[in-house]
Amino acid sequence: MPDPDPASELVDAFWAVARQVRHASAAALTTWDLTPSQARALITLARHGEMRPGELARHLRITPRSATEVVDGLAGPGLVERVADPGDRRAVRLRLTERGAGIAGAIREARADGARQVFDRLPDRDRAELARILGVLRHPPEPAAPHAPQGPDGTDGTDRREAPGGTPETGHAR
Repeated sequence: MPDPDPASELVDAFWAVARQVRHASAAALTTWDLTPSQARALITLARHGEMRPGELARHLRITPRSATEVVDGLAGPGLVERVADPGDRRAVRLRLTERGAGIAGAIREARADGARQVFDRLPDRDRAELARILGVLRHPPEPAAPHAPQGPDGTDGTDRREAPGGTPETGHAR
């Protein structure tokens, strides 16, 4: 029997748990006849308040065209409204209606209930550790700043000399 690949097993376990949480959430969404993208948009607007469609697209990590389709699906049943942007007459902002805010709150509760079904099997300490680990993984590291090219002697290739008065000066012409 081949040795199990720990990385592969970790990925499989992660996706299996993610599926359990997603299924619990999806079951709750059928109550409101919403797609997962529409539910995420409602929750994003509830969390961050009014915003332009492009901002919503960035929050949801979808294209602006897809965000327009999501918003159209929420505006039709009166969950989101488009309002004039006071800073730019040509632009619109998206705002939850009272009904949309109520449904966003109910979705958040239903999702929390679904997550509890999955994560309440863990002791408090393990849940806290899992939350900590996922918090680290959720935010990718910042890309390293590009370094100046270095010459064979380990310097950046500029000739630095002390000028009279004590300030560094490069040997390059200005």
